[in-house]
Amino acid sequence: MKRLLGALALSTALTAVPLLAEARPVTITTQMSAYGGGGAFVAFYLTDPQGKYAGTLWMAGQQSKYYKDLRGWRAASGGDLAQLDGITGASVGAGKTLKITVDVKDALLDAGYVLHVDAGAEDMRPSPNEITMPLSKAGSGKPVKGRSYIDTMTVSF
Repeated sequence: MKRLLGALALSTALTAVPLLAEARPVTITTQMSAYGGGGAFVAFYLTDPQGKYAGTLWMAGQQSKYYKDLRGWRAASGGDLAQLDGITGASVGAGKTLKITVDVKDALLDAGYVLHVDAGAEDMRPSPNEITMPLSKAGSGKPVKGRSYIDTMTVSF
């Protein structure tokens, strides 16, 4: 009987683990404003319900010397460049659209996590927290207005 219960517990644990780790593709479409400068660096990162840094989703702009202008991201992440391996792309120009798709754990949706977007461009003022929005299904597909470099951003689940 103990073996049967042990086997049942193990099989239940193994089937439950994938459910906890499920993720879904999240598409972030960012329409840049006509800000009149060179390509913008844009950081997309999450904070948990207590406001602590939870991870970087994507970084547009690969020249790390400009990451100092992404002040909110740098302060939250500690400027840890090692975590950016594989999640960076080219900077995005004025008036252009940046569309990325990232996997986000289902457990983070509607759980108090906040998506932050910092932006900056060479020889222009940085815009920390250009956009902040709850990571919620209610906001899916609804455009959010940026403060400076970003005209609108839409997050779709």
